[in-house]
Amino acid sequence: MDAFLQAAIEEARTGLATGGIPIGSVLVLNGKIIGRGHNQRVQHGSVIHHAEMNCLENAGRLKAPVYQRCVLYSTLSPCPMCSGAILLYKIPRLVVGENKTFQGPEEYVRSQGVQVEVLQDPACIQLMRDFIKARPELWNEDIGV
Repeated sequence: MDAFLQAAIEEARTGLATGGIPIGSVLVLNGKIIGRGHNQRVQHGSVIHHAEMNCLENAGRLKAPVYQRCVLYSTLSPCPMCSGAILLYKIPRLVVGENKTFQGPEEYVRSQGVQVEVLQDPACIQLMRDFIKARPELWNEDIGV
C-alpha cells in the first residue's frame, strides 16, 4: 500500500478514536509529509475542519509555489469546500482513497487541471461503511443531509 495513503488512513483512525468522523488527509512535498489532519468537526465543534482543511491548517502558512509542488492525499473524495481549497492553492495532484461512499466534484477539479487519482482502497471503503452504519446521523450531518 502507498505509504502516504496509509498515513492518511492513520489520521482517519485517529479521528474515529477521538469521537469524530474517520476521514484523514496528508499533504506531501518531494516525498515527505509536510501536513496531516483528520476530520475534526465534532472534536472542535467546527463547520470547516474537514480532513483536508485540517491538514492544510496543520501544514501552516506556506508560499504559493510550495502548494504548487504538492500532492494531497485524502481517504475520501473531497467535498466542494475542500475541493475549492485544492483549486485555490493550485495543488496539482489529488490522490483519493475511495469515492464509493461519497463523491465530491472530482470531474470539476479535473477540469481545472488537477490530476485526480481514485484508488478505491478496500480499507478506506470499509472504514467509511462501518462508520456510516454505526453513526448515520453524524454522517448525514457532515455531508449536509
